Amino acid sequence: MVEQPRTGRSRTRLTATVTDLEVVEQRAFLVAVATTKSAVPEAQTSLEELALLTDTAGSDPVEAELVRRDRFDPATLIGRGKVEELVSLTKAQDIDVVIFDNELSPAQQRNLAKMFHCDVVDRVALILDIFAQHATSKEGMLQVELAQLRYRLPRLRGRGVEMSRLGGGIGTRGPGETQLETDRRRILDRIAKLERELKHIARSHDTRTKARRKSRLPVVSLVGYTNAGKSTMFNLLTNAGVLVEDRLFATLDSTIRRVDLSSGSPILISDTVGFVRNLPHQLVEAFRSTLEEVNQADLLLHIVDGSDPNPDRQIEAVHSVLREIGADEIPEQLVVNKTDVADPVAINRLSQLHPEAVATSAITGAGMDELSTAITARLAETTDEIKIVVPYERGELVALVHDIGRVASTEHTDAGTAITASVPSTELHRFAEFIE
Repeated sequence: MVEQPRTGRSRTRLTATVTDLEVVEQRAFLVAVATTKSAVPEAQTSLEELALLTDTAGSDPVEAELVRRDRFDPATLIGRGKVEELVSLTKAQDIDVVIFDNELSPAQQRNLAKMFHCDVVDRVALILDIFAQHATSKEGMLQVELAQLRYRLPRLRGRGVEMSRLGGGIGTRGPGETQLETDRRRILDRIAKLERELKHIARSHDTRTKARRKSRLPVVSLVGYTNAGKSTMFNLLTNAGVLVEDRLFATLDSTIRRVDLSSGSPILISDTVGFVRNLPHQLVEAFRSTLEEVNQADLLLHIVDGSDPNPDRQIEAVHSVLREIGADEIPEQLVVNKTDVADPVAINRLSQLHPEAVATSAITGAGMDELSTAITARLAETTDEIKIVVPYERGELVALVHDIGRVASTEHTDAGTAITASVPSTELHRFAEFIE
């Protein structure tokens, strides 16, 4: 068992009078499961991150337990005997909530809650709760609510009687099931409404994206593990004054600013939500419109926390999410951040593994000139200047070059539409037969 430090985060509980408030820390017991010996180090690291997530959510990670099993128990994940052992520990520690690092099925969650006699949640629910606390924009709040409802819907099953508001005691099974159906229908209706609203917002995103394309400015999107220093880097580059906190998921809403590189070239830079290992699929789906900002980028600035004990695992977690949203083919510039606090030996190792990486400190400004030069060079590699004459009967290609490229000039000639434009190198083949 690993004793976790107190964090000072708290929740409030009303006492006898409205004006008197007693501050009571919500005490959390953390559990992770490893099914193989080789999985133990990964599970331990993930458990330590779970403690940070718990702190961010506002609870105190009092104690943690890493459970070794040959396989997951379908009813309780960790087996009835282990549950009974942990129940004794949680009662002695006066625990308010048990948090599992592994995702729990609805049945497992119900069974564990009955045995622990307190709230039982998994990593997915914890991250959803953090997002709910940090969402500030209308879009962010809609996205979080949608993810929560999608998570909650399958967990309504089997809760008919306890959710019933139509009766109590003997004979309430029918009303309970009726209430269950009512709640399910209400959630489905609300999900449909949220999806419609987010589609409307997504159309606004498309309009803004087209406007940025017309501006002919390259778009650079900051991506990285949560708390890697993306917002600090964004502020240093743009003087935007974006919220910076030493907490996970401090940034949920994307922000875009124009900045002039040291070469004099103007670009647009966007800051996005941080990624994390095992980022809930519900959140990836709900935040798809926000993450589309990443898909529209010409270059990804992948910020890595150089002071993290295992930055390689962070890099892979980010690449995993990029693959899920279809952004893994976008050119990437790796940035090893926090050199002001990182071990120089660790920075040197990362530099050897990733020769193209730039080492920086968003706090001191070290390495920013090198980063600006690298961005300029990478952007030059990602696009090609072309001059094409498109026959009038191929109007769809004219629309395409406006959609994916930056058009410098257009002229109507006898042979067709003459266009000078900058297009992504990966799309050059579409116009090959018309290039002058």
